[in-house]
Amino acid sequence: MTILATQQLVDFAYILAIALFILSLKWLSSPATARHGVLAGEIGAAVALVTTFFNPELVEFKWIFVGLLAGVIIGIPLGLVPITAVPQRTAMSHAFGALAASLIGISEYYVQTPHITKFGMIEIAMEVIIGSLSVTGSLIAAGKLQEILPQRPIVYKGQNIVSLTVLGSAVILALVLMFNPGLTVLFPIMVAVSLFFGFLLVMPIGGADMPTVISLLNSYVGLSAALLGFVLNSRVLVVAGALDGSSGFILSVIMCKAMNRSFTNVLFGAFGQLQVSAEKGKEERTVRSASPEEAAQIIGSSNSVIVVPGYGMAVAQAQHKVREMFDILTKKGIDMRFAIHPVAGRMPGHMNVLLAEADIPYDKLIDMETANSEMAQTDVALIIGANDVTNPAAKTDEGSPIYGMPIIEVDKARTAMVIKRSLNPGFAGIDNPLYYMEKTLMLFGDAKKFVSDVVHELSGGGGL
Repeated sequence: MTILATQQLVDFAYILAIALFILSLKWLSSPATARHGVLAGEIGAAVALVTTFFNPELVEFKWIFVGLLAGVIIGIPLGLVPITAVPQRTAMSHAFGALAASLIGISEYYVQTPHITKFGMIEIAMEVIIGSLSVTGSLIAAGKLQEILPQRPIVYKGQNIVSLTVLGSAVILALVLMFNPGLTVLFPIMVAVSLFFGFLLVMPIGGADMPTVISLLNSYVGLSAALLGFVLNSRVLVVAGALDGSSGFILSVIMCKAMNRSFTNVLFGAFGQLQVSAEKGKEERTVRSASPEEAAQIIGSSNSVIVVPGYGMAVAQAQHKVREMFDILTKKGIDMRFAIHPVAGRMPGHMNVLLAEADIPYDKLIDMETANSEMAQTDVALIIGANDVTNPAAKTDEGSPIYGMPIIEVDKARTAMVIKRSLNPGFAGIDNPLYYMEKTLMLFGDAKKFVSDVVHELSGGGGL
């Protein structure tokens, strides 16, 4: 086969991979087709990877196999983490992707210098800056999600000025290198400054904004990959990176809208600081609690139940017991559905993944707007480990950091039940007035154990 024919086959295979990437994003936009989307993305990536081995421009294979082996050694343990660790694993994946793009960009700079063009230099500089800040930003996000690092925003006076100054310094260094690429001593300084900016970018961000941050970092990594595609003259990398970057950006916009927040607020607002006044006032209020038997009696005599899942359900691994409850209530003729807030959990789509793992029917998942329109006619709103996305302070307390954020209005249901270990604030560090309302019953305990006890009562084990 001639080199021309081989190149044509390579180009065709890359087009096929790009088509599969596009279909993957399309199918991933709906829970009903998400599995097809994942499969299409995996096949597309495999096609692109295998095709690379047949690229006529490829002359050395051994380092590719070394990279594949290293990726397998690192990737398999990362893929075997419990589902509660998926958000931080995702952040780690972003870090590795950004690191790969940055290292290739760095190597290209040293390979092409001193013959690099001004345009080529600015391509490499932009790619390395975005990739480097994504590396440290993703690592900080993973550390916050794993609770290795402080979950609260770390803020100080003049932080925005410092952050923008650091970013500006990296841009200035890039411009200097564009006009004089031979100043190799400046390149590692630019990389170090970019890495430091990633640290400054994410440390001031609090827990409630973390899902948006993960999405935004994904967008940055995609943009870095697209720029790397220009550096390497790889069309498939340009398209794949652009798809990743644009989809992550759009998702971030959607999530910011769902939280009634702007990008600047997410990046510089230090959302999620602890409300001291609320913490002090909490001691003076009382709550109504219920046992599993009492909760089962109320749920079993209702006509409709809307479940609002949160990260606490993931921690307790309660989704399968929730599925058992769903089966029992459905047989009893009770309508049980699941309201999914766009930023519930600690990553985009976290709750959808949990419920899909338990084989909850897709048509039983409803969005926030639908849930709110029907909440007043709902007998029981059952909140399982969700805090901030059900906090009425977002509607009533102008002094609250989450004021204006759309929530699932469980306080409008006839009865609100909250399964929670304690009255401690959620990941955003904000007290929830819902817990002290007369219509609210606090169901204290581990979510999996409590739901299991309720299921036992509903199934007749407790005499119902």
